[in-house]
Amino acid sequence: MSEDRDLAEVLDLLSDEYARGILAATSTEPMTAKALSEHCDASLPTIYRRIERLKEHDLVDERVRIDGDGHHRDVYSARLEAFSLELDDGTYESELETTDRDPIHEEDTVDRLTRMWEGL
Repeated sequence: MSEDRDLAEVLDLLSDEYARGILAATSTEPMTAKALSEHCDASLPTIYRRIERLKEHDLVDERVRIDGDGHHRDVYSARLEAFSLELDDGTYESELETTDRDPIHEEDTVDRLTRMWEGL
């Protein structure tokens, strides 16, 4: 795939209100698809389609979170930090910055195991 094609796909994705809503919501805290559906006022299929497109461009992370009651849930967090587009001498230069920070796994493993044990 060419860079122009990638740029067009990213611009198309970022022009979508649901994709932007997902990125905004998950930039503050990891969220489930159900929570995103409620937050964005969109159907679950719409949310899942946008999440898949965002994952294709490495703009969201998907992880399994184990709740205190032992249930497993997929949660999503934004990786997008910045997107810039510059026009210089008749050509476009774009830059997409993502984070390596993993907000889903920020909790220390020992703390997570303690919390799970106490929930039993």
